[in-house]
Amino acid sequence: MTGDGLADLLARVREVERRIRHLVAARRADDPQPDDPFRGLYLSDEAIDRLLAQPPVPPVPLPSPAAPTGRLAAVAERFGLDPLDVELLLTALAGDVDPRFEQFFGYLNDDVTRRRPSVAVALALCGLPVAGAAARARLVDGPLLRGGLVEVDDPERPFASRAVRVPDRVVAHLLGHDAPDRLLAEVLVQVPDLVWGDPSHLAGALAAGVAFCYLREPPTGSGQVLAARALAAVGLGALGVDLARLAAAPDAAVVARAAAREARLTGAGLIVVPVPPAGLPAHLAEALTADPCPVLLVGEQPWDPAWSRRRPLLVDVPPSTPGERAALWQSALAAAGGPPGGHGPDRGRATQQFLLRPEQVSRAAAAAVLQARLAPGEPITAAHLQAGARSENGSALQRLARRIEPAVGWSDLVLPAPTRTALEEVALRARHRERVLGEWGMRPGGGRGMGVAALFAGDSGTGKTMSAEVIAASLGLDLYVVDLATVVDKYVGETEKNLERIFTAASGVNGVLLFDEADAVFGKRSEVRDAHDRYANVESAYLLQRMESFDGLVILATNLRANIDEAFTRRLDVLVDFPLPDEHHRRLLWDRCLGATVGRAPRLDLGFCAGAFDLAGGAIRAACVTAAYLAAEDDGPITMAHVITAVQREYRKLGRLCLQAEFGPYYELIA
Repeated sequence: MTGDGLADLLARVREVERRIRHLVAARRADDPQPDDPFRGLYLSDEAIDRLLAQPPVPPVPLPSPAAPTGRLAAVAERFGLDPLDVELLLTALAGDVDPRFEQFFGYLNDDVTRRRPSVAVALALCGLPVAGAAARARLVDGPLLRGGLVEVDDPERPFASRAVRVPDRVVAHLLGHDAPDRLLAEVLVQVPDLVWGDPSHLAGALAAGVAFCYLREPPTGSGQVLAARALAAVGLGALGVDLARLAAAPDAAVVARAAAREARLTGAGLIVVPVPPAGLPAHLAEALTADPCPVLLVGEQPWDPAWSRRRPLLVDVPPSTPGERAALWQSALAAAGGPPGGHGPDRGRATQQFLLRPEQVSRAAAAAVLQARLAPGEPITAAHLQAGARSENGSALQRLARRIEPAVGWSDLVLPAPTRTALEEVALRARHRERVLGEWGMRPGGGRGMGVAALFAGDSGTGKTMSAEVIAASLGLDLYVVDLATVVDKYVGETEKNLERIFTAASGVNGVLLFDEADAVFGKRSEVRDAHDRYANVESAYLLQRMESFDGLVILATNLRANIDEAFTRRLDVLVDFPLPDEHHRRLLWDRCLGATVGRAPRLDLGFCAGAFDLAGGAIRAACVTAAYLAAEDDGPITMAHVITAVQREYRKLGRLCLQAEFGPYYELIA
């Protein structure tokens, strides 16, 4: 606050003191006991007789004040105060800037214990009669009360003797202090300052007087950024409020009104984020919109008229494009201390598979720079960028699915060429889905999302889960495995609820969602013969439409492709068959699973193992692990005896007989 503004405020308080002197003189002129040390603590007969005999002391004449300046003028304009409201505010404020006023008000209240002006004293000092309806209304529902600039305490007292006070935050603001109310410490959030989107239409609506808006944002758009830029375009700041924290506050409505007052004090609009799926509590909507300051709500779901009696302006926030996000990555990395544009990895290609909002890009870039500092002197790589992007994933899905950090790559796969080609197609679809489905509009209408759905079909152990992990690793995403057998519930409607929780949690996560044992839910729909058939078909139909509206990467894994409903396979983007490995691929699997760090005996005959034992990749991997344990016990390299024993144990798990014809010359090594 400028010195002139503060000087004007203090000068106006001294004017209140002049009027107090006038009122004190009027009281003393008819005071029979001016020197009574117990004055205000009792009422004598003489005092009662005097009160009965004399009319009330008239209000102090109020001269025409000059227009306020500084913050006082700004408050008067923002809260719609007229000159009398300003004088009432100054009267209530006086004791907070000059302790002498406490004693003045104690004398005028005729009670030394009451150090703030009563309603009667405040009105009298402003030239207003306490019996006037218009005068009383100023301290009942006038702009001072509605805006939270003054509060009237002691509701148990008669109205005229109630104390009038100014909240500490209002006093501090008028004196030049800018820290927000401590009541708001837990609910305020930083609004991102980013250049994104076109705020002109929203700014035009705000300039035209629209004060209540609901911005519905897509997975890659930002209602916060658009709202902040629109407010800035009309000369207002932005005050962000976390709605979840606000709703959890002990007295949420009081905190909401304090937030609205803070916005008006500082010349800002309220940006309230995010409106949860359960909706906006009606009492909070009323508290937030009670003041005329702009309130912009941000959420993902459509507006429900039951949330508020006021009708907001509904705004659909546009999604960000991959090019816009690449530019945001570049500027955010530079701001966080990363390499300038043109240096380091291609931001767009390294992160185009991540669906992030602009503010998430800013935070992810800062996280990427921090990750790079684990290895001082090394440049920021695509892995750092992807780690920063993954740091924006929430934890809700981890409570519903098993999270796997991918640790394998394309070189670890041993698969036929057609299968590998199909897997690479899944990855490229996930990487370019925004461009093809969004910008190019190759999947229009029907409420379809920008997701990619693939079916992995094959016998157990043929590499379905590992392939999903490889795809996740190639995209820099985490893998979340959902066992659908644990999701299915015998009670009607519960399976759909469980699945909806999973899809809702997955919508806020950039990851690969793998549904294992998918045929448990995605089975063929049957003819309706009874209620069980009808509800089973409802489950399948629900999954059908939910997958179409999902924006992420979904992989269904099944051992029984024939059991999958044709309606599902028609809607799948990629179908990958995993055959059992032939002898050539089994040889490669034996060599790959044994690895390069475990010692091997010179006469280890992997060619015989590949030709003799018809095993899937998972069984070969398990046999190699068992052989390694046996070798560790013998403290030596892996020998043929270890391998044969391990195969024999895999046969036992599979329920197969160990025939001499299969084991040939090594049959005698079976333990």
